[in-house]
Amino acid sequence: MASMKDVARMAGVSVSTVSRVISGSIPVDDETRFRVQRAIESTGYKPNLIARGLRIKSTRLIGMLLPEIRSSYFATLIEHVEEQVQKQGYNLIVGGTGGDPDREERFFENLIRRHVDGIIISLVSDRSHLMRIIHRTDVPVVVLDRPLDNCNLPMAVMDNFRGGEIAAGYLLSLGHRKFACITGPGDISNTRDRSAGFRNVLSAAGVSIDEDAVVEGGYDYESGVQGVNILVERGVEFTALWAQNDLMAIGALSRLKELGIPVPGDVSLMGLDNVDVSRMISPALSTIAQPFERIAAAAVNLLLHFNPDVPGNHDRIILSPELVVRGTTGKVKGLQL
Repeated sequence: MASMKDVARMAGVSVSTVSRVISGSIPVDDETRFRVQRAIESTGYKPNLIARGLRIKSTRLIGMLLPEIRSSYFATLIEHVEEQVQKQGYNLIVGGTGGDPDREERFFENLIRRHVDGIIISLVSDRSHLMRIIHRTDVPVVVLDRPLDNCNLPMAVMDNFRGGEIAAGYLLSLGHRKFACITGPGDISNTRDRSAGFRNVLSAAGVSIDEDAVVEGGYDYESGVQGVNILVERGVEFTALWAQNDLMAIGALSRLKELGIPVPGDVSLMGLDNVDVSRMISPALSTIAQPFERIAAAAVNLLLHFNPDVPGNHDRIILSPELVVRGTTGKVKGLQL
């Protein structure tokens, strides 16, 4: 693809002159404008619209599209993204899709009609058909959660595979060998990556996890409650339970307490996200911390500096999570470590 430098070279002017012609922010004589416009047509150069917006007083609006806006996880993401965009002089428009691909598409198109300068998205799931629309628009789009497999958009995400590895590695270090897991929905890439990382570490340690010990949830509190019910009904024996997000872990903790199963006495429990409520419950939840602030900063930076004219400019920023040890995990009962 042609760049602004190519246009400047063909028109015989400086890059700053090309920029002024594109933005219209500073008067340029007619002859120079004509040469630049002819060079743009000849090279097929497409101006970076987000950068242009910075110069010509655009709407100063960034759209953010999420599967759910009420959950503590997405609320935390919104908080950090809003802080970052406001630092750059923008305002944030947030919409929730409720996990509905059609609603996701309608809201995305609505953001385009509002002439936002860019969009940050967390896709519904593999069922999303938003990619076919994204590739028809010139508005920059960045993914910050739930990317599709083989997604070629810029993204800033947590290393979900590593999150699964950390959970398994820590629980193994406490002597656990009987595992259960409450996953997210199977049609979300985060779920698959977390599960793969978890199984990878268990397998390397010579430990297997029975399929009956794996329950698919929906990343919500009730999934944690129901997940424990299902494990108990199946007669699964486990000393360590990993719920793939904090909300499910908190639901699981509540149900384990109701059943009279001590945590961490009989069962060590872990979550993932490190949302605020995870440290407020009793016992406080051991978890894997999402780097929320770094994800938000990276996503906004990618959006505001996105340049479609640079080949391969689809940056993938993958940030590592961190282990947070609190009160819901401990060594296997009777084991001396």
